[in-house]
Amino acid sequence: MKPKHSSRVALCAAVLAPCALAQTPPPPPPMEAAPQLPTVVIETSRVTDQARQELETEQALTPGGVSLVDGESLRQRNVTSLGDMLRYVPGLWAASGSTGDSSFLSSRGSNLDATNYDGNGIKLLQDGLPVTAADGNNHNRQVDPLSASHAVVARGANALTYGASTLGGAIDFVTPTARDGAPNELLLNAGSHGQWQSRVTVGGSSGNLDGLISAETRQADGYRLHHKQQRTGLYANGGLQLSNAVQTRFYATYVDNQQQLPGVLTRQQWLDDPRQAEAAAVAGNYRYNVETWRLANKTVWDIDADSKLTVGLSYEDQQLYHPIVYAPPFFSLLIDTQQRTLGSTVRYQRRMGAHDLLLGLNWASTTVKGGNYSYVPGGAQTLSTAVNNRADSLELFVMDRWQFAPNWTAVYGAQALTTSREVSSANLKGDYHSVNPRAGVIRQLTPTTQLFANVSRIYEAPTLYELEDETPGGPRGTLLDAMRGTVFEIGTRGTQDLGQRNHWRWDVALYHTRLRSEILSRDDPTAPGTSLSINVDGTVHAGLEALVGGSFAFGESREHRIEPMVNLTVNHFRFRNDGTYGNNVLPAAPKVALRGEVLYRHASGFFAGPTIDIVGSRWADFSNTYKVNGYTLWGLRAGWTGKDWEVFAEARNLANKNHVALFSVRDVAAANAAILTPGEPRSLYVGARMKF
Repeated sequence: MKPKHSSRVALCAAVLAPCALAQTPPPPPPMEAAPQLPTVVIETSRVTDQARQELETEQALTPGGVSLVDGESLRQRNVTSLGDMLRYVPGLWAASGSTGDSSFLSSRGSNLDATNYDGNGIKLLQDGLPVTAADGNNHNRQVDPLSASHAVVARGANALTYGASTLGGAIDFVTPTARDGAPNELLLNAGSHGQWQSRVTVGGSSGNLDGLISAETRQADGYRLHHKQQRTGLYANGGLQLSNAVQTRFYATYVDNQQQLPGVLTRQQWLDDPRQAEAAAVAGNYRYNVETWRLANKTVWDIDADSKLTVGLSYEDQQLYHPIVYAPPFFSLLIDTQQRTLGSTVRYQRRMGAHDLLLGLNWASTTVKGGNYSYVPGGAQTLSTAVNNRADSLELFVMDRWQFAPNWTAVYGAQALTTSREVSSANLKGDYHSVNPRAGVIRQLTPTTQLFANVSRIYEAPTLYELEDETPGGPRGTLLDAMRGTVFEIGTRGTQDLGQRNHWRWDVALYHTRLRSEILSRDDPTAPGTSLSINVDGTVHAGLEALVGGSFAFGESREHRIEPMVNLTVNHFRFRNDGTYGNNVLPAAPKVALRGEVLYRHASGFFAGPTIDIVGSRWADFSNTYKVNGYTLWGLRAGWTGKDWEVFAEARNLANKNHVALFSVRDVAAANAAILTPGEPRSLYVGARMKF
């Protein structure tokens, strides 16, 4: 479903340019004369035809922050977590203080009080089908970055095309297929702290059938004591072309992750020896073991040249075994639960003259069953709380992209949400309903430059985990209110051709969100070490998201190029005249975060250059009494790319800077509070890819 209007093609190129820049520096340019810029953008970003079509029809005409992560680029550096994968996506704060499957992910200030347990505020999908549970949590599940051909990151209210109204937006991880030309490949990766990773992918097509299967294994000792991980995964998909207009595809995933958790440290312990583990984590054998299997199907019917219908269904089962607190004889906690999510989606797209219309429906149902136990490591387990929770969610959404005048496009629509929660342990049951409109406009200044603006409504109901932490307020308890607010956003993006195949690119957005009833967790004053979920009166989430880079040749030969790239995020997250916290800064997210690199590239395929991470200070509590200092890390990465092979080497934290990756958030954090998770010390990784 390609756009009819030439201005829309140019607009798509302008949207894709900064996203491709963020993730995949283009390969060395050929020596012949330069083609037109839109062609260069699409081809050098190495995006598949499927990805290009999806972006043109669902993401390119977005009057706000949206990025593309190209899976090809992930083969050129060490990637084991979402933090590694999303390094160059502006507006996201991703940190990992453990081995691969433990990452803290926040977008536009979402999830700032849940840095080591629950995860919410961002809707995760695979191939347009839910990975996030029906209540909005991502607690048990991490998507494997190397299993995606690309990922679309729609920040904040720009996720309406996925039916989301969450503060942080949505990320859709799209699976590679043999039909799209995904290569047979072998990936090998090894490095510091006992890391070893191997992955093999094979596939093919015959007539109307195609199939692809990947098997992976990953292990690491970790850079702290009690920090080991062993993970195995199997990912498969197969497609059938039922007719010229109808195709269906089945997906299967199995992941078994066994992971030790090293716990948290006091500031003095962190300064003395950041490699040590929390004593309770060792004594209690803290672990994060998740076994997951998932089945899904998606069928696409190209009704005619101007309309398309997509129907999908997914089922996911997650078994969590999670010893997390050990403080005998007072308290110990082992979470042993099974989470099951059934999800479905229906999307109808129709082009009518100057209008591109999208109608969609998402439905999901999640159950969580099992229990919370007091335990003795390797010994008795005693049920303390039975878990039998349920959430259902129905999202209806409509959006129109209307080119109402030359070089002007209006984008407007709304989401209608109805969702329910049932938490047996807290005797809570209730429903949430909302209609969330959105309106935006795009002004095409030149074929490769645009301005955009939008105003949208944010709405997010509490998760089951947040409700479990709530104080009961009567015979049936008191439900938390949903978080709601309004976000305003303006920005610009584009590409400037400087001649001689030199260019620079930018993607800049400013946003301001005012929220009511934001859900935060703070300490229970009557039970230290436990948390209570509360609604706070008002908060502000505002910021600057900027990605700037380019490609510049040395002299006349064009064989030598310098390619700088800077990802800058400035955060302004505060309480707003709160009765308890006044105008304090919200914790966890730094005020400023900059990630960048400057790569030298040779036409032969060789590349090398330094990397930098500058992270500002952060508060660790709502009362702003405990500050975690900022840090600067230097690194270096290099590689060589051939026709059917690639090799890379990456050094991180060359100065061996002692720093804090993430931490537990408190209401008031004492100076000797054990809340800190050390960051990665000096590390070296090497990897190779062979295509066959």
